[in-house]
Amino acid sequence: MKRTVRVAALGAAACAALLSSAACGSGFDDNGAQPAQQSGGPAKLQILIGSSGDAETAAVKQAADAWAKKSGSTATVTPAQDLAQQLGQAFAGNNPPDVFYVDASRFADYASVGALEPYGDKISNPTDFYESLRTTFTYDGKFYCVPKDFSTLALVVNQDLWSKAGLGDGDVPTTWDQLTAVSRKLKDKGVTPLVFGDTRDRVGAFMVQAGGWITSPDGKTATADSPENLTALQYVQSLLKDKLAQFPKQLDAGWGGEAFGKGKAAMTIEGNWIKGALKADFPDVKYSVHELPAGPKGKGTLSFTNCWGISAKSKYKQQAVDFVEAMTTVDQQMAFARAFGVMPSRQSAKDAYTKEFPDDAPFVNGADYAQGPVNAPKMDSVLADFDTGIQQLASTSPKTLLERVQKNTQAALGD
Repeated sequence: MKRTVRVAALGAAACAALLSSAACGSGFDDNGAQPAQQSGGPAKLQILIGSSGDAETAAVKQAADAWAKKSGSTATVTPAQDLAQQLGQAFAGNNPPDVFYVDASRFADYASVGALEPYGDKISNPTDFYESLRTTFTYDGKFYCVPKDFSTLALVVNQDLWSKAGLGDGDVPTTWDQLTAVSRKLKDKGVTPLVFGDTRDRVGAFMVQAGGWITSPDGKTATADSPENLTALQYVQSLLKDKLAQFPKQLDAGWGGEAFGKGKAAMTIEGNWIKGALKADFPDVKYSVHELPAGPKGKGTLSFTNCWGISAKSKYKQQAVDFVEAMTTVDQQMAFARAFGVMPSRQSAKDAYTKEFPDDAPFVNGADYAQGPVNAPKMDSVLADFDTGIQQLASTSPKTLLERVQKNTQAALGD
């Protein structure tokens, strides 16, 4: 649930302000001359973050203070009360922070109007960041900003409900067919087998497992109305119709983790943020985590991430890059992982992370086959409409739904 909040952090208000600020010219930089660059020496960086809570705020401030002390600069970290609104106002006023969180689902809106400095390849060993995450923050062939951390979806199993249904470790499903079979066994025992969110941020994983997605990898072509996506939605529909899977609201829950924690379902599809939620709200629930079952085209999951954005308007670009460099070393990413539960975005941190947090291995492994959010601007209303359709999937034609998403996506992309 925490990730739902963070994914929405850079909302429509900020994007609207950005897009309108670029409307009179060819890009964001047309609003005014580039400020004189201070290429060296002390800087006064302003850093705006969409914090998940006190632990993240404290950790980022501590890391920023350490960088500032070493560099002789100052780094003021501000946790936004409303990141969308504050960024929107800052861009509209032509005074954005030097460094700020950019959610993957909003990245293309910022990159498309020239608001971001494309610095990704200036960071040490940029290919050390997982390829799926680099792709997420690449626009028009440029790697704009480096991912600060990431999350993926996995299958979470309630151990008590599992064993009460006569199931063991060998019954954990690794394919769609096995998922269907074990769900039928659970249903026969009077247990709701599976619960997951009623949006593309959960159902989309099935699309990836079937070999489909909403847009092409470069975000420029609509690919929603495909045989692969149809296969995925038809399969999800079959689970819903047969009561092998249900959405949280059908179980009187706000999200999958709540339904799972209350023992209303034996399995859920959620991200690694569920750990903190279960520990805080349902500490007695015994559970295990597994990679999602593979579909017709193999394994697939979704990734959720933010990058460290650097403003194209900053006069401290070189120092900002140096700041991001310090925030994304293996040691610093591991410090963040310990402080507020995120997974490092550098592949070279994987062994250290999984050694310290072995139960998270299924989440980390998903990085190798994860699909990031739609990498195209002006898609908010299209995706919101798709979510509305998914919520009615049990009684809606999957083909009709995909045709509508295809048409709307083509319109948004100017196809």
